[in-house]
Amino acid sequence: MVGPGGGAPLENANPLIYRRSGERPVTAREEDDELPDSIDDREIFDIQAEGGRARAAGVAGEGRVGRVSGRCSSAPLSLTRQHLIRSINDPEHPLTLEELNVVEQVRVKVNDAESTVTVEFTPTIPHCSMATLIGLSIKVKLIRSLPERFKLDVHITPGTHASEHAVNKQLADKERVAAALENSHLLEVVNQCLSARS
Repeated sequence: MVGPGGGAPLENANPLIYRRSGERPVTAREEDDELPDSIDDREIFDIQAEGGRARAAGVAGEGRVGRVSGRCSSAPLSLTRQHLIRSINDPEHPLTLEELNVVEQVRVKVNDAESTVTVEFTPTIPHCSMATLIGLSIKVKLIRSLPERFKLDVHITPGTHASEHAVNKQLADKERVAAALENSHLLEVVNQCLSARS
């Protein structure tokens, strides 16, 4: 089977497809602009909440960032509901990372008090050459969506990839990530992974 755009053959031409989890119900407490609300793992996996909740949590929308690698300010704005990492597109298949079971809510850990977010992702095959691109897409989505106070750790689920140490090292290196995002072709591919599919 030929890859996207008629390119190289697909590494995993017939991946398993998983059922998407249900939408997160939003409670009246979450919609209350007067109540503080911390960011949790479901919010990272599933949705960035609307205006009031986002202001209370210090989250700003993607469109608020002027530079590609910049972080969001916590200024109040009108936000729309959007999925965060569950809806990132796979670079090879017309499916989301959730549908391929690359990201799962149980592999997202958030400590709002300590301002840390950890995301483990699982490539569909142990020798996936797209692992670094997938990790970079997850990291960029979080960088664009969360306040600067959060320390991000995006890495491969231990034991699931032949080159997990090398990929994890690249994703943990801020300078390598910044350099990767200066590459216009790579940035275009990342942005395609992050764009909404119709």
